[in-house]
Amino acid sequence: MLKNSVAFSYLLLGLNVIMLSGGQILFKVGLERMGGVSLAQSWKAIFNPIIFSGLMLYVIATLIWFVVLSRIPLSIAYPTQSIAYILGIFAAVYMFNEPVSLMKWIGASLILIGVIFIATN
Repeated sequence: MLKNSVAFSYLLLGLNVIMLSGGQILFKVGLERMGGVSLAQSWKAIFNPIIFSGLMLYVIATLIWFVVLSRIPLSIAYPTQSIAYILGIFAAVYMFNEPVSLMKWIGASLILIGVIFIATN
């Protein structure tokens, strides 16, 4: 009965985190290809296929999140989602060639340490 196991619940949480990060990456790629948008014209971004794909990832991630919340305490699940920030920093460096300072890496490390504390306590 893998569907009801604790391991499956955490696997879904991990999938949720990956999908949230993937959605943000697709948003960034789509916006770069559009040349950016202004606030007044931001609604046009929805019609970009790459950005729309990111939105669909968010929809699926939200549905998975509902399952996660029904199985894992909020005090564990929600802070664990912050791993998406760390994945975002890696994407910034390796996909978008953005500079990431030592302080940002330290901050990401602190987030990871915090998630470990929360998940193991």
